[in-house]
This record gives sequence, structure tokens and C-alpha cells, in this order.
Amino acid sequence: MIPRTLFSEEHDMFRDAVQRFIEKEITPYHAQWEKDGQVSRKVWLAAGAQGYLCCSVPEEYGGTGADFLYSTILLEEMSYANVTGPGFHLHSEIVAPYIRHYGTEEQKKAWLPKMARGECIGAIAMTEPGAGSDLQGIKTQAVREGDELVVNGQKVFITNGQLSDLVIVACKTDPKEGAKGISLVVVERGAEGFERGRNLEKIGWHAQDTSELFFDHVRVPASNLLGQEGQGFVHLVEQLPQERLIVAIRSTAVAEAALEWTVEYTNERKAFGKPIAGFQNTRFKLAEIRAQLVTLRVYVDKCIELLMAGELDAVDAAVAKLQSTEILCQSLDDCLQMFGGYGYMWEYPIARAWADNRYARIAGGSTEIMKEIIGRSLTGQR
Repeated sequence: MIPRTLFSEEHDMFRDAVQRFIEKEITPYHAQWEKDGQVSRKVWLAAGAQGYLCCSVPEEYGGTGADFLYSTILLEEMSYANVTGPGFHLHSEIVAPYIRHYGTEEQKKAWLPKMARGECIGAIAMTEPGAGSDLQGIKTQAVREGDELVVNGQKVFITNGQLSDLVIVACKTDPKEGAKGISLVVVERGAEGFERGRNLEKIGWHAQDTSELFFDHVRVPASNLLGQEGQGFVHLVEQLPQERLIVAIRSTAVAEAALEWTVEYTNERKAFGKPIAGFQNTRFKLAEIRAQLVTLRVYVDKCIELLMAGELDAVDAAVAKLQSTEILCQSLDDCLQMFGGYGYMWEYPIARAWADNRYARIAGGSTEIMKEIIGRSLTGQR
């Protein structure tokens, strides 16, 4: 691969430490977590103690004040290790930024330090049974009554849904206003009327708790409104480029790991008296994947640079998300094929990666939505 120029010596040292953390605190327990359908809260506390949560949160709010590259390293190393359990990236680089960017001083001081320590696990609830990529179609409402907001509705496919202590809920505070009537409301564990449904049984990501959430006249203080009332849709759109880049970072790293596993396997496994890698078809397929990943890596790294400079726009993020997830899924399918029957066995990392990552073309906005964003930018059509 072309040498990466993003990282300093300090970043490399951090990467070494993260690798050791994963080897000690995650990998030995991951198979059990997959059976349990969720991870232990102990790993969250361990990550918090090491400063691996909410890296980019300023020190005054309990974080380390580090740049986005530290979170990138944690995400990449978990991807290379083929572990899907702890939803650290959503907690640290999707949920926490909403509080950091739109929260009041009181909200930041109340929630961010606990999130950085791993004592408070974050989630964000946007998707509903009848509204996915079309956020304007959500039905969950938050009606103001005096000094309280009363939340009613249902959410689905919520990552960290079972373990979360703090959930940012996209609600309609003015149903007549469409997108302009959406607000973000924080609901905390223990609120009366806030119930978690079943831990959803998914094709992959078995160690990651993903849930339905129900809100039945849940009363929260009006001070739990996050950002400006009626500006929730704007806030969500502002944060989507980073969320989509996170999907792209993970997808690129998983595809790189899959290629490495496959090169090793095809050099060891023999058929008709010679290694599978000895067949031209195998070498050509591996070469195609390598070429795609080299160009993808350069683009994703450039998008990381743009994000850190505050210049990553919705279109570039959509391109990164579209290309990385499409290449990932095709690469995983091609790599699994080269493993033959063993590729379908759960004990092999390629099987788990294949099952775990089909979601990538849906999460954070589907492939079709990414194409629509890019297409509109080209044609000017709405």
C-alpha cells in the first residue's frame, strides 16, 4: 500500500497501545459476547480508564482533547481485529459530538465526563418502523407541558440500545412544520415510561446490542432539549458527514484485513497439487481487490484530512460512504469465495466479516441515498 502520511509518531504509539488493549480486553471475550448479544459494561469502563472514549472531547469536559485521528486509530484497529462488540465509535464520535456542538454548558458538564469514563453509554435514536433514511417522516413526538417535554413514540435498530444510559431522540416538537418541526431530546435511563424492547437478532454484529425503544408519556425536563427547538433536522444533517466517514473508515479497514487473510490462506491452501494462489484466476482477483483498496484508502484518508480541517462536505462524505461500502461488500464476497467451504464456517474471520458487514450499505444512509445526494449535486435537481 502507499505509505500513509496522516499519522505522527505519537499516533503510532497510540496504535500500539490500542492493539494491546484489544488483545487483552476484547478479543478473549468476544465469542461469549456474541452469544450474549451484548458486551460487558466492564469493557466500557476499561476503555474509559485508558482514555479511549470521547478522545476528541476537550479536557474540561473529561476527554483528552485529542484530534480525530485517535478515534480513527481505535476504529481501524477494532476493524482489523474483526471485533464488532463495543459500540465505541457511535458513543464517542457520533453521540458525544451532538452534545459537544449543540449542548449547553450545563449539559456538557453533566454528561460528557461520564461518557468519557465509560460510566454513561450513549445512543442516538433516529430510525422508526416507518421512517429510515427519510427523517422528515418520523412520528415520535415531544410535547411541551410546562417545564417538561412529554415524549411518545417508537424507535428501532438502535445501536447500544440495551446498554445505553443516555439516548438522543429525534422527535417532532411541531408536527405541522415537517423537517422544521424536528428537535433533539435527551432521554436518560430510568425515565418512567421509557422501555427497551427485545435485543434484535441480526444477520451479523451479534455482540452489538441493537434494540427497539418505546416512549410512553416519558417526561423529561425541558432542559433536556439538545440544541435549538425546531433545528433538530439541521443538526442531524450537519453531523451526517462525520457519521458517513466513520462508516467509510471502518469499511476500508475491514476490506484491507480481509485481503490480508485471503492472501495468507490462498498461499497455504492447496488444490490440484499447488497453492490456490498459484492459479492465475486467484492472482487476478487478488490484484483487482488490491487496486481498488489502494485508491479507496487514498480517498478516505483525504476525507479524514478534510474533516479535521472542517471542510468535509455532504457530497464528498457520500462518495466515501458509497464507494467504501460497495467495494467492501464485493471484496468480502470475492475473498470468501477463495476460501471455499471453509469461508462459510463461523470460526474463520472471513465468514464473520462477510456476515457482519452487509449492513454497511444500509447504515448511515443507504447506497441509494448516497447516489441521490451525489446525483443532485451534479444535476441541480431536487
